[in-house]
Amino acid sequence: MKIDARELAAALAPAVLGAFALGAAAALLLATAEPAERATLIELLGPRTALVVMLWFFLSLAGGVCARWAWRHYAAAPGRLAEQLQVELARGEARDMPSTASPRAPLVEGSPGARALATAVQALVQQRDGLRADIAARVAEASQDVEQERNRLAALMAELTQSVVVCNLDGRILLFNARARLQFRALVSAAGTGPAIGGAEAIGLGRSIYAVLDRRLVAHAIEAVQQRLQRGAASPSAQFVTATASGQLLRVQMAPVRTPGAGAGDALAGFVLMLDNITRDMADEGERDRLVHSLTEGSRGALGNLQAAVELLDDPALDAPTRERFLAVIRDEIAGMSRRLNEAAAQGARVLKTRWPLEDMLGADLVAAALLRIEAVHGCRATAAEVDATLWLRVDSYSLIQALLHLTGRLVEDMGLQRVRIRLQPSGERAQLDLVWAGQAMSTETVMAWETEPLKVGSDTSALTVRDVVERHAGAFWFERERARQEAFFRFLLPLAAETAPLEAAAVTSQPSRPEFYDFDLFAQGSQGAALSERTLADLAYTVFDTESTGLAPSQGDEIFQIGATRIVAGKLRRQECLEQLVD
Repeated sequence: MKIDARELAAALAPAVLGAFALGAAAALLLATAEPAERATLIELLGPRTALVVMLWFFLSLAGGVCARWAWRHYAAAPGRLAEQLQVELARGEARDMPSTASPRAPLVEGSPGARALATAVQALVQQRDGLRADIAARVAEASQDVEQERNRLAALMAELTQSVVVCNLDGRILLFNARARLQFRALVSAAGTGPAIGGAEAIGLGRSIYAVLDRRLVAHAIEAVQQRLQRGAASPSAQFVTATASGQLLRVQMAPVRTPGAGAGDALAGFVLMLDNITRDMADEGERDRLVHSLTEGSRGALGNLQAAVELLDDPALDAPTRERFLAVIRDEIAGMSRRLNEAAAQGARVLKTRWPLEDMLGADLVAAALLRIEAVHGCRATAAEVDATLWLRVDSYSLIQALLHLTGRLVEDMGLQRVRIRLQPSGERAQLDLVWAGQAMSTETVMAWETEPLKVGSDTSALTVRDVVERHAGAFWFERERARQEAFFRFLLPLAAETAPLEAAAVTSQPSRPEFYDFDLFAQGSQGAALSERTLADLAYTVFDTESTGLAPSQGDEIFQIGATRIVAGKLRRQECLEQLVD
């Protein structure tokens, strides 16, 4: 046990003081006494020296015990309390201070005031620990909420069908979604400038958006947004159209990312780009413009010729050859107008057929939707029979249901049917969808008329026909009768959904569950004007390479047979931007 020097000094102090007092008293007596008295005093005390020493010893022992007790209870208690407070300040976990209720921990010994002070300090420490626990719980709860928000953001960004890219003012990409990644990958592939190996992406976290978009166009849009911000616009935005290296047209809409609490002049921290490939839309619009121009200009001339010919035909003095010539002009102009109108109608039908894209759909869901619509529109009973619940189709559900409604409506109006059935079964590499009814059959001419007339559902009429819907699905349609069952049906042959290719094992094991589509920490990395040698690795975007070789002596024939690489941006490894390639 370590001995406290101050406590030892307190215990020995009475003995030292007693010895000093006895020595001083003896010296004083001997100095002031006469020689005869001094001899007499020595003669009296000499034999009793042991008794005096014993008396000094016991008095010193009692005084030392009292002094030690007084030291421990009055002088040393504040020091020990200060040491325990320093320990409490230095530690982080919650723990009770020594108390009278704990026999394993010594009490802060001392006077009642010292013990009360220790109790008050212990209460303060417990209160502090309670506040720490409460703050830790709140921080954990807030961290969990932030993580949930991050997960929701990642899920939303991954599922958005709109291409979205977020950049800081330097053009470094901070966020993008899967749609943008696929779109830029397709654009690079179409341009023929894509990477030969490794599958490197055109965009990625920390990459520059100026690698795929013209810097001048983006800078002009940023200036326009900043000017509108300075004018106090609530929702400033800018829009421009640019052509890619592959000849595709992109419509880009820019919106600002503002710094909360900043002034109007420096409120812009970055920008959001929403991209649409409008190449097909521009082609369709050009075709429509050409068609409208052909109709208007061609019809204007034809109408003028018709009007002139009709006015001249009213002349009673007109001879027969001239009249015949004018009638020929009228017939030619009418034929031209009919041809142009037919071309416009055909073009409109083609646009309608491609307006609704084909999508994967569970066959049972398609049948259920069709049954509900038939009963709601025509009021007849519609049931399902022999429906394969595992069958997936690739169809335009809207136009297909419209075709079923049209045919059912004709059956109800012309044949007075009150009950139909729908069945769906696989047929080789396709699926057969049947609209079945019991009753009389119909002629081939009637079936062809229903197949080629415009779809009519209630009071709505479409330019599409059943034949157009079938051609849209690259399928087939016919009428058939089952004499044994006394039933007839219309049959559609429809394409099946393509099977999803299984994922490679390496893709499943080496990639996280959700790709890394954003890193808002890159907002803090503004313009990098310092030299590369003066910046830390955490401030740089770089690529780490690794190679596998047959040995470490190239001069003796060792060769590289595999190379791998991964990007690191803002000190974080980007698992979605890795390269792994065998080398021959």
